[in-house]
Amino acid sequence: MLTEKFCRSYRCLVSGTVGVHALVRRAHEERVLSLLRDRGALSRAQIATRVGLSRTTLSEITGELLARGAIVVVNTDAKARAGSGRPAELLALDPHSGQFMGVDLGHNRVRVAVADASHEIIARGVSSYAAETPWADRLAAAFALIERTGRESGVTYQALQGVGVGLAGPQPAGSAQSGIVSDAFSRRFAAPVLVDNNTRFAALAEAIAGGDDVRDVLYVRLSDGIGGGLVVGGRLVAGRFGVAGEFGHITADRSGDVCRCGKRGCLETVASVPAVLRACRLATIEDLSAALATGDSTAITTIERVATAVGRVLADAALILNPEQIVIGGRLVRAAPGIVARAGAIVEAELVPAGGDRPRIRAARLGDDDGTLGAIAALFKQSPLLAGYPETAGSMQ
Repeated sequence: MLTEKFCRSYRCLVSGTVGVHALVRRAHEERVLSLLRDRGALSRAQIATRVGLSRTTLSEITGELLARGAIVVVNTDAKARAGSGRPAELLALDPHSGQFMGVDLGHNRVRVAVADASHEIIARGVSSYAAETPWADRLAAAFALIERTGRESGVTYQALQGVGVGLAGPQPAGSAQSGIVSDAFSRRFAAPVLVDNNTRFAALAEAIAGGDDVRDVLYVRLSDGIGGGLVVGGRLVAGRFGVAGEFGHITADRSGDVCRCGKRGCLETVASVPAVLRACRLATIEDLSAALATGDSTAITTIERVATAVGRVLADAALILNPEQIVIGGRLVRAAPGIVARAGAIVEAELVPAGGDRPRIRAARLGDDDGTLGAIAALFKQSPLLAGYPETAGSMQ
């Protein structure tokens, strides 16, 4: 489930990008949903009293929530009622109604998370595919996973309010590939679809998880590929052409291997999971963890080289952006957590002494679900992190 801290931090980051009336109405909805989550089934009169809304306003709010399947009528107060009069309906959150869906189409796996009306995660799933799998087959795998996740959790999708889809690689919102993905999800679900880079969604999730006072975050994810995201001045940055934060394709070794992007020696050819496993002559990320635990010299030397390369790239970026936090995450970091400290030491050594505080360098907190959580957060569209975003890279389809 989304942690209480994550939800609380997100709701604190309220944006002025939506209309005042819509913002007030959303605030009323949040109070009603929060009350039902905490107290269980209540009558409209009880809800109105506890949240301080007029009967008319409360009727409008609950009517809309009922219409979209966020809440349901579960019973009446007839048994506990004394005297005459019509029994009052009791309302409760629908525990099986998915309202927001986040999908992360990675290089070799798809993840899905579904949130209810109170922004709690009520279902999640993951499915693997080969790295060379065509996009049509990736989409088929995503839809199969979504259906299976719904069946296994009992969650329904008829009341979806939005779908956020993150794509691996430099696939910005508005690109041809994002258009294909958006069209496919729009045909499948009767809900708005937002498509963008999956690691940029992860950066949003990590920035929120870092607290509501964090305004400048540089995020890099070391996984099957390498991507990143930037939060600058409290806003998630897409860049003019929608590919800001592609740290994986900064040159780390000019004499290194040819990258899948066509360049030579990109950070991804040094610090991605496949590159590290090849260098260590290991088959799986679990093998790498075991090798490091037993003091294998090849694994230790490889990770030191990786951490140094990552640190140098991040140091260059930090000199330009002067972030408040630098967050390093991904599967490789979980297998070799020492990367964070070593890369952090490189950044510290490379930064120019200019007074003031140094950026805080930390490991990511949210794990492999960061892309799906960020996609769901983007759908809420109530954060300064998303003010004006993604105007240069596309919009809700």
